[in-house]
Amino acid sequence: MNIAAVRSSFPQHWYDQKALTEALVRLMGLRDRDADRLRSFHANSGIEGRFLVQPLERYTADLDFTVANKVWLQGALDLGERACRDALAAAGVRADEVDAIVFTTVTGLASPSVDARLVTRLGLRPDIKRMPLFGLGCVAGAATIARAADFLRGKPDGVVLVLSVELCSLTLQTKDQSLANLVSVGLFGDGAAAAVVVGEAREAAGPRIAATRSVFYPDTTDVMGWDIGAHGFRIVLSAEVPTVARERVPQDVDAFLGAHGLTRSAIRRWIAHPGGPKVLLGLQEGLGLAQRDLQPSWDCLARAGNLSSASVLMILEQHLRDPACKPGDLGLMLAMGPGFCSELLLLRW
Repeated sequence: MNIAAVRSSFPQHWYDQKALTEALVRLMGLRDRDADRLRSFHANSGIEGRFLVQPLERYTADLDFTVANKVWLQGALDLGERACRDALAAAGVRADEVDAIVFTTVTGLASPSVDARLVTRLGLRPDIKRMPLFGLGCVAGAATIARAADFLRGKPDGVVLVLSVELCSLTLQTKDQSLANLVSVGLFGDGAAAAVVVGEAREAAGPRIAATRSVFYPDTTDVMGWDIGAHGFRIVLSAEVPTVARERVPQDVDAFLGAHGLTRSAIRRWIAHPGGPKVLLGLQEGLGLAQRDLQPSWDCLARAGNLSSASVLMILEQHLRDPACKPGDLGLMLAMGPGFCSELLLLRW
């Protein structure tokens, strides 16, 4: 199985991080110490700015979940269609050649799901197999590529279209002044990414998916996720995430690579989801990497913030566009998410 192409798409509205911070101070009614704390969190996030699916002035203190979800659906369709069309064109694959579509999000709800609504818009076949995945969060960018590879093991001439759309700004909770929410409103942004994955019988210029591994950590369901109710999506985010990145993920990486006769020194390209500065630093320390090894992750975080499942696909896109990639280069794609869990993919150029 090979990753033939990846393309991302963003909303037209981009705002400087400082402008977003001051808008949030007003929307959340923060004063004095709380306002200063928010400014401090956001100033140290490593983020220069973020994309929003709607103009900043449309975000209000009483943003209704029903209204927000309608905006999410329209935005998901528009950004998703653009990302899919661009990825198919880059891969040289026609829409009617796609055998399956894997769609993921954790920032909105729709039934029929977004992938179903895109079948006609994209010109996909009526017999296409659809796999909408909800709830995987940040890990889903890597997990959807792995699930596409699972499908293609039984269909070597097949094509799978992977789509992630995350419009995190629409989950805004202005009345939640918890530490987790104050941190998250400074991290997450909006965007979409699509990938085309093809079977062994098809030629593709992108890297081969040599192996995959899923890891679930028992008794960690309260580490990350959503509290979903009439209020919409309220963040659940534990301070333990950087610790897991530093202490648990390296063990899993070593076990995964060791099963294939490899060590960390064999990896030329690290394609890591940028959960936030503390998570990236935790990965660097735990894996014994320098900042330059994760520079594409740092760059993605600075430009657009954490885009949940879409981020790692955008980082993969950067690697695919890098002319310095050489045949035989090995890459490790990794992400973590609610569960708590991680997903690992070994890629060979």
